[in-house]
Amino acid sequence: MTKALMIQGTSSHAGKSVLAAAFGRWLLEQRLRVAPFKAQNMSLNSFVTLQGEEIARSQAMQAEALGLEPTADMNPILLKPMDPGCQVIVRGKPAGVMSIQEYYAFQAQAWRGITESYRRLATEYDAIVLEGAGSPVEINLRDHDLVNMRMADHADAVVLLVADIERGGVFAQLIGTWELLAREERARVAGFMINKFRGDSSLLDSGLEYVQKRTSRPVLGVLPYDPAVQLDEEDSLGLQQSELSSAEIEVAVLRLPGISNFTDFAALARVPHLAVRYVSEPEQLYSPDLLILPGTRTTLRALTWMKANGWLESIRQLSAQNGGPLILGLCGGMQLLGRSIEDPEGVESSPGRTEGLGLLEIDTRFGPTKMLYRVEGEVISSGTWGLGCSVIGYEVHQGVSRGREGTSAWLRLRRHPGDEIVEDGAISADGRVAGTYIHGLFDDARFCRALVDLLRRRRGLAPLQEPAWLGQREYWTHRYRQLGGWLREHCDLRPVSEAMGLKLQS
Repeated sequence: MTKALMIQGTSSHAGKSVLAAAFGRWLLEQRLRVAPFKAQNMSLNSFVTLQGEEIARSQAMQAEALGLEPTADMNPILLKPMDPGCQVIVRGKPAGVMSIQEYYAFQAQAWRGITESYRRLATEYDAIVLEGAGSPVEINLRDHDLVNMRMADHADAVVLLVADIERGGVFAQLIGTWELLAREERARVAGFMINKFRGDSSLLDSGLEYVQKRTSRPVLGVLPYDPAVQLDEEDSLGLQQSELSSAEIEVAVLRLPGISNFTDFAALARVPHLAVRYVSEPEQLYSPDLLILPGTRTTLRALTWMKANGWLESIRQLSAQNGGPLILGLCGGMQLLGRSIEDPEGVESSPGRTEGLGLLEIDTRFGPTKMLYRVEGEVISSGTWGLGCSVIGYEVHQGVSRGREGTSAWLRLRRHPGDEIVEDGAISADGRVAGTYIHGLFDDARFCRALVDLLRRRRGLAPLQEPAWLGQREYWTHRYRQLGGWLREHCDLRPVSEAMGLKLQS
């Protein structure tokens, strides 16, 4: 029978995703075939599988950490917040935009999809590491909870409860959550973990003893904050600014409402002597080398926000400055840079048409079909953005953009599944502005290096040396390998193995 271990948190942002990956690696070391699973995730950071399915990026990373190709069964329900409501993704495909009440009415169907996905994984793997969401004891949400204790009961999972000490009140988090669990739910909890600690853990000893005495469950470990094992943040609350003091090149990313797939910039942020800043007001721009308009799940809402906050005038002025920054639009960001955005069927808002920034000669039209592809291809344009390299990435977008007469495409792509050949993106007539639908461009060291070298040349700087470059896949693979050792060093795993009926491998 498939063994199930579930990581739940006392709150959001407690580190569940990292710990789920770490426990998956540990179980892999026990010579088990292991898969990740999160019944329902709410996130604007998504990923596209080889089958053309959209899932949360955190489950894709957990799969990669276990040496697996991600599938929709690993995250059968994805909720993408909109204004109002959420787009509901079921097994990788859109099921519609729903209000909370509509989603509650839909939950019987959602639960069937969740349990079918879990059953398929359970027939293929020896162990499944499940991730919860938020807290399992949110009183106003418990009757509709599909992802925490209801899922633990369905999978007959051993539960570990993790608290984030950076949020303060860590013992109140643990004890309060325990007290709000039902008796049968407490029976599933094998122990607690405290995450993101900085300092001397002996300072917590009296509190750890109290938790054990009060709950009869051990605190399995106090996990230190270690940048070397952190994975991508799941929501924009966790966005970090780069260190500016040693930066020779500066990239400004516009922090749009509904910003999505901001993991696009993780590879850029670790380039030596390059700083990535997230900006919300035009006064924060200063003089970047590159301004990026990122993806957003709500393009028209973002455009309204930009108009209200003076961004349209500021960006147009930047684009007209002699020697000013390059400007790049990714997915929704490219749509914003175009001439017009049309939504005749009310996919994102009330039906209608509105003007964009007008820096790219493209027109975008929203429709009911969502474009979900993994892609590979090459840069085909010349001039400023003629980087002369290959590209890899994925498409996740609702609209389709068409270039006006005389507009040059930027990329030529092969889409998977289906192997369709398409041209993508656009370049402005003066060569300063570019756009594409492709996410994950910077994950490939070849493209990232070509772009950074372009920015450095414009500053009169020499290219970075070869040892400075490491592709995202190689970078994350190195981190994944450290997860199991980090867990073993700081946690007592014997209670977990006993609760799961495992015989630890030496």
